[in-house]
Parts: sequence; C-alpha cells; structure tokens
Amino acid sequence: MERPRVFVTRTVPDAALQLLRAGTDLEVWQGELPPSPGELREKARDAVGLLTTLTDRVDAALLDAAPRLKVVSNVATGTDNVDVAEATRRGVLVGRTPGVLVKTCAEFTMALLLASARRVVESDRYVHQGAWKTWHPMAFLGRDLAGQTLGIAGLGQIGLEVARRALAFEMRLVYFSRTRKHEEERHLPLTWAPGLKELLPQVDFLTLHVPLTPQTRHLIGERELASMKPTAMLVNTSRGPVVDQRALYQALRDGVIAAAALDVTDPEPISPQDPLLALPNVVITPHIASASHATRTRMAVLAAENLLAALEGRLPPHCANPEAFRRP
Repeated sequence: MERPRVFVTRTVPDAALQLLRAGTDLEVWQGELPPSPGELREKARDAVGLLTTLTDRVDAALLDAAPRLKVVSNVATGTDNVDVAEATRRGVLVGRTPGVLVKTCAEFTMALLLASARRVVESDRYVHQGAWKTWHPMAFLGRDLAGQTLGIAGLGQIGLEVARRALAFEMRLVYFSRTRKHEEERHLPLTWAPGLKELLPQVDFLTLHVPLTPQTRHLIGERELASMKPTAMLVNTSRGPVVDQRALYQALRDGVIAAAALDVTDPEPISPQDPLLALPNVVITPHIASASHATRTRMAVLAAENLLAALEGRLPPHCANPEAFRRP
C-alpha cells in the first residue's frame, strides 16, 4: 500500500521526523534558507501533508498547486503565514502548536527585559571591541526592574507567565487585554487598564504578547510611543508588524522612549541596512524566544502528531479550522 507523501519545509528535531518516517513517505528540505514559493509549490505538488514553519506562505497559489493536500501542520502557535479561510474552503486541515512554548517565551521576554534595562548587549560589545580600560562608577548605568511598572499588552498564556516571573523581580503589574481577566486578578496583583491610552503613560517597561491580526498591526505606532515615558523601554516577542518599525526608530533616535528589545521585526529577517541596527539603545534577536532544545522538540512533535492525526482521518489535537474536518 502506498504511503502518504509528506513534505517538511525545514529540518526539525529528529523525534518529530521519526514519528513521520514510521508511517509516511517523507521528504525534508535540507537548505539553510526555506524553500522559495516556487520550490514549495513544486515539493507540495504530490503531497498529502505539509509540515510548515512561519517562513512558509500557505496561500491560494500553493493550495492550487497541491490538489492532494489534506493537512498543513504549522510548527508555530499562530497561523498568520497560512490563509486558513482558503484552506477551510478546500477542506484542508490546519494544525498549530499552542501552549508548549509558553514558559520558554516568557523566560526569554525576561531575558530581553534585563538585557535592555542593564545594557547587557551594549556593554558586551564594548568589552569585545577592546574598549574596556578600567572600572568607572558612571559606566553603563542601567535601570532596575524592582519597583518599576511593567505594562503587559495581551494577557494570554505567555503574558500571564511573564507576569508571574516579573513578580519575582518585585515589579508592579498593569495589563491591557481584550477582555478583563477577573480570575487572574484574584490570584495575582494585576491592575487592569481599559485601553492602551490608559496603560502606556504609566509604564516603565512595556511587553507585547498579542497575536498578529488586522486589528493589532501597528498597534504600537507614533502616537502610542509619544504617550510613553521618555525613560520607558519596549519589548516585543509577539510579531514584528505589531510595532510600526519606522515610528519606533524615530522614537528611539529622538529620545521619545529610552530603549527597545525586539525578538521579532518587520520584515524578517531585518535588513542589515535597517537604521535600527545603528542605534545603541536597541537589542534585536533573530526570533528565538521559543528556541530551547526541549521546547522546539515539543513543538515539532506536536506538529507531527497533528499531521498524522489528519492523515489517519482524525481531527488533529490542535486544529485551527475544525470546521474543515470531514469524518471518513
């Protein structure tokens, strides 16, 4: 009996590949860069399953080229690289990997908070450049976290884990979310702000944990940055387009806010010529908030389980479009 053909768009941890090899005719893209749209369409032509990442655009053109496709399993919490509505219209199931990266991303958010506040990257660069000649009492003065106000935009699972960790640093917590989190407020000292207008002026640090939607694109722009304290620092581990990057550059250059730490940019990867990279008060990492051995393995395995469930005629455990499921 012919085994179902599956294409994996990037090398992922072997635990996931072993699951897929056991029951499918598997091909894994070996390039350092992801397949181009044309290469992805060619590889998907005879596939019944795709294991994708956030760098792969799954749109009508790809779905047109893959008439046998039954499932697209995304190794990501979100699905903003997938046209879910188009996949649903064609009866293609879309899997995602929520939950497994929550604690890891929260830890990395705290790493960026500390790196920005205490000027870790800037001072590390100073040492590597051979500029460190002596200890000086005024060198690289940074900011404490203790006693400062952390604003959390988006109190989902990751935002909540960030809040728990920030309490260990004795920070005051204020949050804005689409709905007020009464249950969480009963267990944690959280103060709700009804909107960004109320949140932004009071925060010393702002961390973003919202999904990318038409409503959150450029959620933080020139007006929002101007409403923040000149000493405030911004951290973004959500999606790059949530922040208007041009406005952020101008705000950092002109001292509208003090600093930023970004794990995501718009576009990704950021151009080496982007003016943000010339600023000393910005830390940028290459979208690695979930990049621990354990978490990336769990994500890949969950994506493989989603894909195999669909090929076996079952609803994937984490399906973005269960309305597309048809029982065999």
